[in-house]
Order: sequence, then structure tokens, then C-alpha cells
Amino acid sequence: MKTFAQMTAGFSLSALALASCAQAESVESTATASGAAMSISEMATIEQPWAIEFMPGTSMLAITIKEGGLMLMDTSNGSMIEVGGAPEVAFGGQGGFGDVAFLPSEAGSAGPRTIYLSWAEFGEDGDTRGAVVGRGNLACDSGNTACNIEGLEVIWRQAPKVTGRGHYSHRISFSPDEQYMYVASGDRQKLTPAQDLTNTLGTIVRLNLDGTPAQGNPFADRGGVTAEIWSYGHRNILGMDWDAQGRLWDVEHGPAGGDEFNLVAEGANYGWPTRSYGNHYNGDPITDHSPDDGFTKPAVHWTPVIAPGDMIFYTGDMFADWNGDALIAGLSSNAIVRVELTGDGGATEAERIDIDGRVRSIDEAPDGSIWLATDQGKVMKVSM
Repeated sequence: MKTFAQMTAGFSLSALALASCAQAESVESTATASGAAMSISEMATIEQPWAIEFMPGTSMLAITIKEGGLMLMDTSNGSMIEVGGAPEVAFGGQGGFGDVAFLPSEAGSAGPRTIYLSWAEFGEDGDTRGAVVGRGNLACDSGNTACNIEGLEVIWRQAPKVTGRGHYSHRISFSPDEQYMYVASGDRQKLTPAQDLTNTLGTIVRLNLDGTPAQGNPFADRGGVTAEIWSYGHRNILGMDWDAQGRLWDVEHGPAGGDEFNLVAEGANYGWPTRSYGNHYNGDPITDHSPDDGFTKPAVHWTPVIAPGDMIFYTGDMFADWNGDALIAGLSSNAIVRVELTGDGGATEAERIDIDGRVRSIDEAPDGSIWLATDQGKVMKVSM
């Protein structure tokens, strides 16, 4: 058996060279809408973070690097290591390393545990690209000073691979019972495939944990990739999470206007590109949603856009008034956008917490603090 020194020998230190940690290097004080004081602290800097995710039951924060690489930050002391065995990615445009996800039931230590990753992959011709999801095992030494991904294999591929470098989506979310994996599959800026059930562009797919189509999917009888589809008519989903009632919600980018917060339902068609509250970038109008048009309209939509980067439902006690609310990472809005559910499948924006930067990803720590990654390369902590 290889030692951890052997497993980690030769790893690229490029990501480490671009990362630095600080214990509350800078602190900004602000307040919630209810007047409660909060602090926003810069905890580390790292180039091109795309997704952050706490390992359940630990203080370890996983951070994917868009250009390639996976970092682990121990938020209890600020130390950071590069994980070996990360995949090669098709970097460029909106593509590169995507999401990282862990099974909540595998809690208590950094490793060994199952790790799920998404990234953009080149097609065989080198000109096309598509999102993929891979599964492997994360192994760490006893002090979490060296970690490596073992046995990583691709278990799902977006179909088909196409030209272009945008709208991969590739967010990963597990059902509360951990029986199923939901993967957001963007329209790849091709528009009309989102209404075509013979491909998975512009969809959310529902899979078993090994990447095969889940039994009971709404179009399972059609076979092929159609059997994977849970919902369709999506554009570019960059966040998914489950509310306290066990319902899946997403946030997605509209075109010029029309960002959406959606309650995701089995077999539902969300309208893109036939319906949107935004317009095409060239100014051409898109028909708004209307009653009985056969499409599912968003619970909340935004024009001007917030440019959602990620989302969670808050479950902690530190911000007790926010329990059960959606917290959306805002890119162009430079904010955490808090959305309250109304109980009837509706929702309303409650407030925005200004952040110094484009908020790319958001997660809740075990102590209830909120952690962020920005496009400006900051890892930040929001706490009381």
C-alpha cells in the first residue's frame, strides 16, 4: 500500500501558491433587516473558487478551483491543503471544475468518505464539451494534512456534447433520504434543446447514486437519456437545495432579465426558451408566463437580475430569524439575497446583505455561520 507521502508526491502546488489563509484578516460590521448585528470576515484568498461545501460533521471546507484543483480548508485553524487526484477539466469560458458534494450520512471525519464532483469535459473531437459527474473515495491521513481522491470515475455525462463554453450548470444535490442524486444540466447556450426530451440539455436529471436513471422518473418509459429527466425547460441553473418540507428548489439565470427561483416539480416544464420574464440579449422579446399556458412559472423572478451563483436553505440557530429561508449567492447583485417561503409554493424576497464581491458560492457551517466564495478570490465568513 502506498503511503500518503507517495500518494501526494508530485502534486501540483499551483493552487497552493495562489491560496493564502487569514484568521479574520478584515472584518466588516453590518446588520440584518431586523437590526441584529453581524460581521463579515475575510478568512482566505484563493484564485478562481467555484464551489464550496462543508464535509458533514467536520470543520473542513472543500473548495473547487475553476481552472482545476480541489482545496481543503480547515476552518478551525485556517490551514489549507491541495487534494490529489482531481480530474483534468476543459477550462475556458464558463467551463472548468464545477461542484463538490458529500453524502450527509457520511459524517464525522474528513476521510475516508465518498466524494462527488462535476466538471466540464472535452469531447473526442476536442471541439465539443459537456458536463460530467464523477464519484470517488476521499482518503486522508489522520491529521488531515494529506488527502487524495481514489478510484474517481465518471458516472454521468451531459448529452450531447456541443460546441461553446457556457451554461454547464452541473450543480449536484442529494435527496433528503440520500436515495437519489439530482444534477442540473444547463442548456449550453443552445436554447431550443431545453424543450427537447431526447437530450438532457436544459434539464434537471434524477439519478441513482451510481449515476444510472432513477426508477419512477416521469419519462422513464421512453428509455435512453430521456429516462434521466426529472424536469426541463431550464436555462442555466447554478443552485439547488431542499426546504424543510423536503421540496427541491433551484435558482437560474434568465437572459436579459428574468432570473428565477423555482419550486422543482416532477415532469414540469419551466418554459425556456418559449417563456421567460427576460428578453434575448439582442432585445428581441420573449413571451412572459401566463396562467394556463402549460408552463411552470417561477415563484420569484428578478429584473434587473441578481445573477444567482448558488443557494442554500438555512437550517442553523446563529441567524434564528432566517431558519427555513433561502439564501442565494448573488453575483451581479454583490449580495446574499434572502428569500422567504410563503407556504403555498410561493416566495418573496426579504432582504439583501451587501457583500464586497460577486458571490459565487454559499454554504452553512456546522456552527450556523455562513461561508461564501467570491469571484474576487475571497473566502468569507458571515456570523453574529
